[in-house]
Amino acid sequence: MNLEKIIKKKLCPRNASASGPRNASASGPRNASASVKQAPGKCPHQRLKYFCKECGGKGICPHNRRKNQCKECGGSSFCEHLRIKSKCKECGGSSICQHQRQKNQCKECEGSSICEHKRIRSTCKECKGTSICEHQRKRSQCKECKNKCLINQAVNDVIISKKSENICDEYEFNYEYSSEYLHDI
Repeated sequence: MNLEKIIKKKLCPRNASASGPRNASASGPRNASASVKQAPGKCPHQRLKYFCKECGGKGICPHNRRKNQCKECGGSSFCEHLRIKSKCKECGGSSICQHQRQKNQCKECEGSSICEHKRIRSTCKECKGTSICEHQRKRSQCKECKNKCLINQAVNDVIISKKSENICDEYEFNYEYSSEYLHDI
């Protein structure tokens, strides 16, 4: 086989053969399911077969976890101190910096979770971090946001119960007026 044919075969293995391109009748009837291509090593759930719980992949332990990430099975991700290897200070894990902190959160090492204001990026008000609410407080500690969340949950519960009774099919509820609606009930 000459060099051109080898290159053609590597670039386009379906159409290149020693005798030239295949014709459709020679390859036989096409299967309808063959038109949906499945990546090699992937299962029908679009996961790696080895790690798919539903397909019974070999990388899943009896505890229904990845074998390497299961403490009970002695997974390879854990050190002798039963911590994640990369985050263990005693073992000198790869995620630990010279200051004995996690690399991404070390201010001195300028970790990826540290913003330009030398704060943790998610809790920085100036950077509009994801943990900062619209009231400029930590989301987990904001009473107004918690109340709003509780009100929305209560309205959802009321709507679901009313819909199950087929009472309010013609009404649409607006979340902006949810607190007013709750007071009427």
